[in-house]
Amino acid sequence: MSQWSDQQTRNEALIKASRYMRERVESKPLNFFIDPRRAPSLDPQDALTLQALEIESARIAVRTLASLAKINELDHLGGGLDLIPAFAMTMAMADNEKVTYTFDHAHTSIGHYSVLAAWEYLDPDWVIETFRRGLDIAGHVSWLPGGTQLNGGRLGVMVPTSVGQALGLRAVHGDDAWVICHCGDAAWISGQALNGFNGADLHGAPTTFVMHRNGIQLSGTNKAIMDKDPRTVIAALGVEIIELPSLHDAESLYEAYRHGAELARSGRPNLIYPTGFPGSTVRSFGEKYGVLNELEVFAAEHGVDMNTEIWIPGSLMSYRDTTPMFECLFYVNNLTGGEGHHDGHMKGRSLEGVLANPLMQMSDEQEKALAAVRARARKTVITEARPKAGAPNLTVTDEDAAKIELPPVGKSVSPRAGVEPGYAMIAKAHPDRMFIVSCDLDPSTKLGKAKTFLQRDHQFEMSIEEQVSAMMANGLAMSGNGPQLNVFSTFAAFFEGIAREGLEMWRYHRNLTGGNEGLNVTFHMSHVGACTGRDHFSGWSLDWITLALGYLPYLHRFYAPADARAAFIAVRDLAAHYGGHLIGIPRDNLPILAKQDGSGPLWEATDPWEPVTTYRTFAGAKKAVLVAGAPAYLAGEAADELKDVDVYVINGFPLPDATLPSLFDRYPDGIVTVEDGLIATPEIGLRGFAGLVRSAAYGRALPLDHIGIVDPRIAPSDGHHETWAHFGITKDAIVQALERL
Repeated sequence: MSQWSDQQTRNEALIKASRYMRERVESKPLNFFIDPRRAPSLDPQDALTLQALEIESARIAVRTLASLAKINELDHLGGGLDLIPAFAMTMAMADNEKVTYTFDHAHTSIGHYSVLAAWEYLDPDWVIETFRRGLDIAGHVSWLPGGTQLNGGRLGVMVPTSVGQALGLRAVHGDDAWVICHCGDAAWISGQALNGFNGADLHGAPTTFVMHRNGIQLSGTNKAIMDKDPRTVIAALGVEIIELPSLHDAESLYEAYRHGAELARSGRPNLIYPTGFPGSTVRSFGEKYGVLNELEVFAAEHGVDMNTEIWIPGSLMSYRDTTPMFECLFYVNNLTGGEGHHDGHMKGRSLEGVLANPLMQMSDEQEKALAAVRARARKTVITEARPKAGAPNLTVTDEDAAKIELPPVGKSVSPRAGVEPGYAMIAKAHPDRMFIVSCDLDPSTKLGKAKTFLQRDHQFEMSIEEQVSAMMANGLAMSGNGPQLNVFSTFAAFFEGIAREGLEMWRYHRNLTGGNEGLNVTFHMSHVGACTGRDHFSGWSLDWITLALGYLPYLHRFYAPADARAAFIAVRDLAAHYGGHLIGIPRDNLPILAKQDGSGPLWEATDPWEPVTTYRTFAGAKKAVLVAGAPAYLAGEAADELKDVDVYVINGFPLPDATLPSLFDRYPDGIVTVEDGLIATPEIGLRGFAGLVRSAAYGRALPLDHIGIVDPRIAPSDGHHETWAHFGITKDAIVQALERL
């Protein structure tokens, strides 16, 4: 397809034009590190260095937005400047191995990139001239040398994701593990954040959350939008609150971080919360921050008395950019002249004027402290991309696989009977590299046996919090780039709805090589399709194939096993390969598929996984059935009756490039597809596996027909055979479709 090849050419050009999107990047950042375990208080020289780096970062951020203004664009400068002081403290303590960080309010990315530039992981000029222009320096937080791999997306999602990362790091590094999550003062009320705080407490995650409580949200102040104190709610969920007046005072901030680290490493997640300074005045603000003269002019312009009583936030939006900072201060205090700067900018403003204000100037002591650090011998930091999808992961020998007793031909059993021994085999062989996140469904999803081989710090029960469980599994994948299997299991219907954000994260998590991709996680979708017992709609996932195909660009593989033995092989294969995986498992009993000559099962435990398995062949056949997953045996029965039709079982996706074209060439009289899922309605057209085949056959004079669910609105509460019959998924329906060709 020329459009595809043209796009790959453009992709390659974009990566080539970048500076940091590589397999491996070598950096020589400043050798500046503070260990809160060893230093009971902040060394004065370290405090001066931090302040100097803050100012340097702020100047880079302002220059960047001035450059962006040249093309009439803006960004979140206000939040980015607010982020810098506390993030500089985080940066001084992180080693990006045992101690790391992420951001929930990832739209403040210019603060992140500016600090990385001040630390000299990034070229400041490159940040200034390419932010939001190109691939490297993206508009939201994305992975760069020295930075976090947990790229930010929707507000609230990084709270549980950082919890998962912290739990994974603790399992690998013990008491040395610590994750710091910077967050805003709006997203804490989101369901995923609240559930994430609960998960942090439930499993004692070594996590410190730093709330940038500036009092401003997107469309108004906190008081106008969500006038609620986060502390009482978050503390009730088990997170200890560490209060301090301001994130802008290095000494008190250090004490808060030191306390937070001690609590986190003892299994007590905590939140650093700046209370600000109630009962202050406009004048005292100017005196506190050394901008009294400038503030007097601003207040006079808006008719505000300098003795007006105000609350000074402990985290200041647009910090160090004086006029916007004043406007934000007045905004949260409902004073004339107030203005929010969620979308901050430099359009129409003087760069020289902003950089000349007092808060952008370093003192002689600060300059000397920074010069001393810059003069130190540099450390060399190697940042390597995550392994490619499909790289070796957790393998099990054929000898060990052959020991597993799988259901024989003649037995009808749920494919879950292959899932259970499969995961248990991996857990037994690699108990230190496998993690399971559960939602009170292990008896149904059959992950319980595997958990008996894992230590408590490798398994996490989250009750019915499906959404955050998916995100915790994504976080676990970020606890290291080595071989590891991270499984989150729940019903497929919950993936289509509640847990969808766990999949969505894969759309915005890029590797260092530039592409967004699925993380090293398996999302185990149990009870797929209409094959869900007599539960009627309550457990259904009728769109599961379309769902999975939609995420295929980010996956290594998507598995749709047709019986218990195929399910075992799929589990073994997904564990053996690094990358994102989806596996869909039917609930109800399906016959073990047999070879056409009756010599044994279609699959042995030691067989390698294959995307397509030949199930039935007949001499001279010019028609074929391609069947995905559970209905495979129906297609076999249809072929055995007609004796002139071949059948292929589609075990998963993606299919090799030549697969469908070669089948089209081989069966000129036509092909029928079969699947247990929604394939069409008159309003939406063809989808699912049927849509994939129809699209691939575009331009061919090839007869096609498709068996699947076309009207999901009405169905009986019966077993899967009766339900399939209602939807027209039967042997007779397949025979009729073949005859219609």
